[in-house]
Amino acid sequence: MTDPQVAVLMLGIFIFTILLGFPIAFTLIAMGVGFGYYAYFDAERMRGLFDNQIFDLLVNQTYSVMANDVLTAVPLFLFMGYIVERANIVDRLFFSMQIAARRLPGSMAVAALATCALFATATGIVGAVVTLMGLLAFPAMLKARYDTSFASGVICAGGCLGILIPPSIMLIVYAATSNVSVVRLYAGALGPGFMLAGLYMVYVIGRAWLNPSIAPKPREEDFEGVTRGQIFVMLVKSFFPLAFLILSVLGAILFGLATPSEAASMGALGGLLLAVLYRSLTWDRLKESIYLTVRTSAMVCWLFVGSWTFSSVFSYLGGHDLIKDWILAMELSPITFLLLAQAIIFLLGWPLEWSEIIIIFVPIFLPMLPHYGIDPLFFGMLVALNLQTSFLTPPMAMAAYYLKGVAPPGVELMQIFKGVMPFLSIVFLSMFLLYMFPGIAMWLPEFAYGK
Repeated sequence: MTDPQVAVLMLGIFIFTILLGFPIAFTLIAMGVGFGYYAYFDAERMRGLFDNQIFDLLVNQTYSVMANDVLTAVPLFLFMGYIVERANIVDRLFFSMQIAARRLPGSMAVAALATCALFATATGIVGAVVTLMGLLAFPAMLKARYDTSFASGVICAGGCLGILIPPSIMLIVYAATSNVSVVRLYAGALGPGFMLAGLYMVYVIGRAWLNPSIAPKPREEDFEGVTRGQIFVMLVKSFFPLAFLILSVLGAILFGLATPSEAASMGALGGLLLAVLYRSLTWDRLKESIYLTVRTSAMVCWLFVGSWTFSSVFSYLGGHDLIKDWILAMELSPITFLLLAQAIIFLLGWPLEWSEIIIIFVPIFLPMLPHYGIDPLFFGMLVALNLQTSFLTPPMAMAAYYLKGVAPPGVELMQIFKGVMPFLSIVFLSMFLLYMFPGIAMWLPEFAYGK
């Protein structure tokens, strides 16, 4: 077998192994070391069993991950999210948003989406947002006689917004992979992120207006005696502190006042201050937040080590060049290339996490972008929207499984799958709108930082 054929075999075995349920990070490392041992094998210079360059590569990749300044922001943003999650801010936020939106059709669903968007922005962890909102908002919606599938779709779709709306950890990873500025990516993601959240809300309000039985109006007696002044006070106590924290972090990054790592440090400190302000910071909650941050950061870092080792060996064997030459030989138009690339990423989203897709497969397409005249920032925005589908597409819709894990016993997985399908269609609509109107993503970065 030639080296490029070995690279294709390596990729096929990796995907098959993942489908069997093996841990992704350590599978990547094992595959990288195993095939790398073959790729770098030199019988003439070899002095011992472990005298192979693949081990040097593994050590260097591990050090590169630890020394990467951009990735320093990951554990800090994670800590901000976990401490905010445990400060009991979200339940107050959902309640106050529910009261403020009570006149709208599907008011509780609108409140859930708004809460998901804000909390997802703070934490950026899909599983945490879907699980928490599944415990908080989902039972409340079912108690209010909301259709089970409709309510399920709202929670799953809203919980996925954190990987798109800044400060998104996924965008940090894409920046490290593509060498695009994190600042420009954050500026570019604001338009698509809020467009998707807005389309979700338009759909929810429109469907509840056309079919009130799936989202009954709240009973007036439930809010009897609540004045506008009280609503404003509740919003001030729940919405504005969290919104101020997020806007401060984003503003510091977008206006060049701080690097992403420095802004993430501000966010982590702000999360602690919010927990103190709400009198919910206990020693046990602080320990739990630190433990979860360390555990998730370790998982992310090992994914980076494994992905970069795997990708380096795959590229050394000629895998990247083989795929690049194959695609370029088809002489595709730019739109056909984009459709092919996004279709591949969509299919890969079923068995793989977004991190493997960004680190292993997206670099295959990045060198081809200049040939087709595609801006890597614009391509990254399409990928970020596309990766929403990896959490929503049955049968591997992880957001649905997160919700099923905390849902009441009577809720079936097929009901959840049915509920996410309209929102999945909205994601595709958003991708179409972004392609037709690139300014949705490109206007702000170009206006603020130039072309």
